Amino acid sequence: PESLQKSWFQRNGPMNINHYANKKSAAESMLDIALLMANASQLKAVIEQGPSFSFYMPLIVLISLSLTMQVMQLQELKYDLNNPAKHGKLDFLNNLATGLVFIIVVVNIFITAFGVQKPGTAAKAEAKP
Repeated sequence: PESLQKSWFQRNGPMNINHYANKKSAAESMLDIALLMANASQLKAVIEQGPSFSFYMPLIVLISLSLTMQVMQLQELKYDLNNPAKHGKLDFLNNLATGLVFIIVVVNIFITAFGVQKPGTAAKAEAKP
């Protein structure tokens, strides 16, 4: 058991930066996909509510903006991190992606603030005494 623990946490050589970055990118992409699916679900709920919903147009615009930025952010190009000639471009793309993620988070805060309700939820809440 102790030898298994050591081999699990220790490396036998230098860390491969590309391998590390690819694992990190894969984890981030899974989170991006989860947010993409949540926004798609919110868009469906807003469309089902119809134009009579008080925040229909603002939510359609915000969710569409969020989805568009998420698709743009998912289009990251893969570069060899070990190539020093690409470091300047990679730094710029990383800063751009970070800024885009920040904007996506802010847009999603506004989406949450306007509130997306499933059809029938508001009617059930109003019917209760």
